[in-house]
Amino acid sequence: MEEQLADRFEARPVLAQETVFEGMVWDVVSETVDLGEAGEVTRQFVRHPGAVAVLALDDQGRVALVQQYRHPVRMFEWEIPAGLLDVDDEPPHVGAARELHEEADLVADTWHVLVDYVSSPGGIDEALRIYLARDLSPVPHHDRHTRDGEELGMPLRWVPLEQVRDAFLAGKVHNAALGLAALSALASRDQGWATLRPVDAPWPIHRDHRTPAQDS
Repeated sequence: MEEQLADRFEARPVLAQETVFEGMVWDVVSETVDLGEAGEVTRQFVRHPGAVAVLALDDQGRVALVQQYRHPVRMFEWEIPAGLLDVDDEPPHVGAARELHEEADLVADTWHVLVDYVSSPGGIDEALRIYLARDLSPVPHHDRHTRDGEELGMPLRWVPLEQVRDAFLAGKVHNAALGLAALSALASRDQGWATLRPVDAPWPIHRDHRTPAQDS
């Protein structure tokens, strides 16, 4: 029988740890790690709270996209609604629903986990979970979130899933969560959505959702 393809959780001993920079949202930490035969190495990386994103898909197969200015890359990016896991004790799927409400003025009756990923594991410990949200309805005007900052005046656009895929593969849109969500949704749809997971599916790549065995 062919061995299952899966990443292996096997944390190496941390011999020393120091926070070298404390930021507004995330910190930079320095850790000395024992790699066994490979010796000891010191690595500096961004300590990130994690994030969630939502591919909101309507009955016509269109995706809800929002556009935000992202200063580090100097672009107005088309994205799916997303946000940091920065509310204490808030379950990830509740945070995803909150972001969909706040950024796209939408609520969804049907939720599944679509895909999980780590954004740049060589330099940041961010884990991101993308949900598929369906059976959508608009938030009543009197209950809508008042947006400000980078979200002020943020447009909402409905785009066919295939068009999102094509724009991503053509290099016209660049957001990783958007591209991964579109490709994953199309692949899952081709399999009758059999790959979807429940909203509370295990999420061990996020440090706060690992079991003790996965952390040792």
